[in-house]
Amino acid sequence: MKLARFHKDFKLNGISFSSVDGLLVYARSYSEEIYSFLENWFSEEDFVLVKTSGSTGTPKEIKLQKEYMKNAAFATGKYFDLKENTSALLCLSVDFIAGKMMLVRALTLGWSIEVVEANSNPLKDVSKEYDFSAMVPLQLENSIKSLHQIKKIIVGGGVVSAKLQEKIQNSSCTVFATYGMTETITHIAVKKLNNFVNRISNIVEKSFYEILPNIEIYKDQRNCLVIHAPRVSDEFIFTNDIIHLISDKQFEWLGRFDNVINSGGVKLHPEKIEEKLSKIISNRFFVAGISDEKLGMKLVLIIEGRFQKIETHNANLSKFEIPKEIYFVDEFVETVTKKIQRIKTLNLVNF
Repeated sequence: MKLARFHKDFKLNGISFSSVDGLLVYARSYSEEIYSFLENWFSEEDFVLVKTSGSTGTPKEIKLQKEYMKNAAFATGKYFDLKENTSALLCLSVDFIAGKMMLVRALTLGWSIEVVEANSNPLKDVSKEYDFSAMVPLQLENSIKSLHQIKKIIVGGGVVSAKLQEKIQNSSCTVFATYGMTETITHIAVKKLNNFVNRISNIVEKSFYEILPNIEIYKDQRNCLVIHAPRVSDEFIFTNDIIHLISDKQFEWLGRFDNVINSGGVKLHPEKIEEKLSKIISNRFFVAGISDEKLGMKLVLIIEGRFQKIETHNANLSKFEIPKEIYFVDEFVETVTKKIQRIKTLNLVNF
């Protein structure tokens, strides 16, 4: 028995379907990856098995309730005003939650979704225009000249650097950073990155994450975000993300609790330091803390690629935020979704 439920206006690659079986026959001929997910989606099971990325720990499979995935789709549709017949571009792997949710949104909300290869330059051979898409930062970077073809883009899976934010400021496409994780069925909050009204200096850095409908947030004693999203999760989600709570609807993300570096009694947030350094470093990089006899932990900068001179004084760093050492690594260790594995990369460095 199939769960024969998808919106009457749903289209995949311009094709409408009158039945689940018809959709599955087409999907099987088009993409084994998409077919596998849709077969699971329309099965009698009330959950979907999803792989986490492994960027902050060992990759694992978790069960997500299909009803909750639909609720997440409705929340995104409501927040971005994406009704039936929205045209969407899928350029992410359906092996992971972000790609799966693009299909779920289309199936649930009645979108017309088209699929392109999930590579680093998804708009290279695309000539059509779309209302909505989801990308990772590298895809956004490589699509700068073609962003006018999409009205709204959400970006996840990594930080959008200050340099990249500057590049997209004058685009007609509105770009949003997302906050979320597999356990929250992708994003529970978004932050606008461009097209600011009356834009002034540094306005990008002062924009905040705004939560989606039917979600509550607060801080725990560590100043870490706690998420209550009963429509997408049975449990309160206690994160390791340090935040500044702006209101009951908005927050500023400061960094990971488990990444905080205590250097000589000063607590340093790597993510905030990296945000400043991204204005002067074009290669991929990250900062980390390593053991030090005097400071306990000392701040170091790890850059991918060959040696280059880095003028840290141009990054507006405080005296505590200036890296004590700079190291270069030929190639960073990555997860399958191209996120940097910091600990494994640090093991390559000869300190």
